[in-house]
Amino acid sequence: MLTSDPWLILLVVVPLLAAPVCVLVRNATAAWVIALAVSWSIFAIAIKLLIQVLEQGEVFYRIGGWDAPWGIEYKLDPLGAFVVVIIATIGAVVIPYAKKSVENEIQKERIYLFYTMMLLCISGLLGITVTGDAFNLFVFLEISSLSSYVLISMGQDRRALTAAYRYLIMGTIGATFYIIGVGLMYQMTGSLNIADLSTIMPAVADTRTVLAAMAFLTVGISLKLALFPLHMWLPNAYTFAPSAVTAFLAATATKVSLYVLLRIFFTVFGEVDLFATFPLQPVLIGMALAGMFLASLSAIWQENLKRMMAYSSVAQIGYMVLGVALATEAGLAGGIIHLFNHALVKGTAFLAIGAIIYSTGAVTLRDLRGIGKSMPLLMAAFIVAGLGLIGVPLTAGFVSKWQLVTATLEADMWPLAALILLSSLLAVIYVWRIFEVAYLRDSHLPPVKVIKKLPMSMLIPTWILALASLYFGTHATLTMDIAHTAARQLMGGM
Repeated sequence: MLTSDPWLILLVVVPLLAAPVCVLVRNATAAWVIALAVSWSIFAIAIKLLIQVLEQGEVFYRIGGWDAPWGIEYKLDPLGAFVVVIIATIGAVVIPYAKKSVENEIQKERIYLFYTMMLLCISGLLGITVTGDAFNLFVFLEISSLSSYVLISMGQDRRALTAAYRYLIMGTIGATFYIIGVGLMYQMTGSLNIADLSTIMPAVADTRTVLAAMAFLTVGISLKLALFPLHMWLPNAYTFAPSAVTAFLAATATKVSLYVLLRIFFTVFGEVDLFATFPLQPVLIGMALAGMFLASLSAIWQENLKRMMAYSSVAQIGYMVLGVALATEAGLAGGIIHLFNHALVKGTAFLAIGAIIYSTGAVTLRDLRGIGKSMPLLMAAFIVAGLGLIGVPLTAGFVSKWQLVTATLEADMWPLAALILLSSLLAVIYVWRIFEVAYLRDSHLPPVKVIKKLPMSMLIPTWILALASLYFGTHATLTMDIAHTAARQLMGGM
């Protein structure tokens, strides 16, 4: 049942209007307070909407009172509500963490601009998730992307500017491909409303124009998603961005891009036998497997912790896309649940790395000897994240990888199940490297010196995500039910 709910528009409008207020106050503390209030408000609204969607069905809001498809409609179903909660949760955790981290890494006179860009980025990501209009999605995609470029460029290292520029170039190409695809669809259908497109598309699905549109959309979104081998912007962006930015983007931006890919494949083209019409499955499976193995191998050889986790993110994106490529309810559920679980796990890892940088000034393995003894609570959270990346039982990562293995076996693709398990062993290697340096290497020598005491405002958010990873690794009924409900609705469109 569809119900109208004005809270839906507030998800986007509140952070969008709060951003220029941060510019007007031009004060770091005041901007942080505004961002904190907004992020917690958005979290509360997101939880309310998720409960409402699960209990009552889809909710919508029509801009200006214009009925779709003539007007722009915001709509939230179980999948969208799930992603909205991820964005809101990470934002609500990262903003408190950011106060001390940002003061340590960004010049004081530019801090208010950091919170301005963070609010714009949150607004853009939420807008992408709730909009029911393909062109409006492009607008929000650009809002989130442009703010991300600025956030990355604020890093201490001069290479942050180069990383932001590379991301800008690749992101612009991805956005251009996406809007070309939308334009070609509009040429053939005369509509931009996603729900309306899904009903019109079967009549024109065999035309060259729609075939070209599908190709442009897939490549454009894959660039934004950092799907191997279109990931080259991601390692530097994550490595040189401020720590709070890396944690936020790693846990949200690529997840929202995967959401867009699901919307295109299973909603816009939901009435088309997509995987029979296009050679998508072998291409996606090949790219996913390449990412899972080659990115994990790259992670093994990294000395910089941020870069190591960045390549790990590319590998984890491969797992998500593999679930999508199976095009079954079980496979989609695996991809969706991994989207959620990886946000928790990788958010924990990057928050922990940021805390290490704050307290020691170091980020490379060779400089972090014995840090498990110097900072035991923090490194315990990091190890929880590492176990989640491997997929060890009792962690959230195990739940999603087990679901993906089950999905491949149900699809009678047992070699893929074996490859999932084999690629997880590569994660053991790079996580073990961290564990060895933190706890075992040169144990007779004094551990790395802690220059600054770690504030609780950085340790508590890190442990919130770490405990959430453990909780949803042992109490996965709710998240799995949501993932299966979302997958069932997506598959119902095919």
